This record gives sequence, structure tokens and C-alpha cells, in this order.
Amino acid sequence: MPLITTVHRTANPYENDFGYSRAVRRGPFISVSGTTSISPTSGELQHPGSAYLQARAIFSEIFSAITALGGTKTDVTRVRMFVTAQSDSGDVARAMKESMDGHTAFAATMICGASFVDPEMKVEIEADAVVG
Repeated sequence: MPLITTVHRTANPYENDFGYSRAVRRGPFISVSGTTSISPTSGELQHPGSAYLQARAIFSEIFSAITALGGTKTDVTRVRMFVTAQSDSGDVARAMKESMDGHTAFAATMICGASFVDPEMKVEIEADAVVG
């Protein structure tokens, strides 16, 4: 029996311009695309000067996408964080820990030295979840 695929899209202009979905669920697996602090409703970059606030906004959007596809933050199994400056890594890690509300049953990776399509973006995060 084939697995059902469901997608979640937002007003983020890159989704339309580049042709992808914010998140995809196939069976119990949810994959959330690399997410920046672009507002899901206005398409505007939020918090251009703060890696911490960008990361908090990003985790909120990631959890919204997972929830829209039937999951919760405790279903997260992997987080990948890409940060422009190593000096921001502590703020991004703090935002992750606070955003996860004590959930620690997930793997995480942080890569520093990234560059993004908008130079005001300080961090991009993607996540995977398994519902069930």
C-alpha cells in the first residue's frame, strides 16, 4: 500500500519562487525544509539583527508546520542548524533548547560559516519528525 503524501505551504516567497513546500509528510515521516525567520504570512524577514530571535521565530514556524501535518514538537527526531557566524552559535543553541521545552530525544547538528540568499539572515534550520 503506497504511503500518503501531504504538504504544508506558507506565504514564504522562496517556496513559490523555488518550487518547494515548507514541510512534507509521507506516512509517519515529516521533513521540514530549511526555514529562516521569514514571516509565514507577510513574507518579510523578522529580527534582522538577532540570531537568537531569528532562531526562536524559526522554531515556532517549524513547530507550526509539524503541527499542521499532524505532529508535535516531541515527534522531532533531528534538527540541523546553519549559522552565518560562529559567534552566534551559543544564541542559536539557547533558542533551540528553550524552544524544545525540555524535549531532548532528538539529534542535532550545527554548521557555522553558512551564507544565505538574504545577507540579513543569520540562521536557517531544518527538522525531521516521526509521528506515531
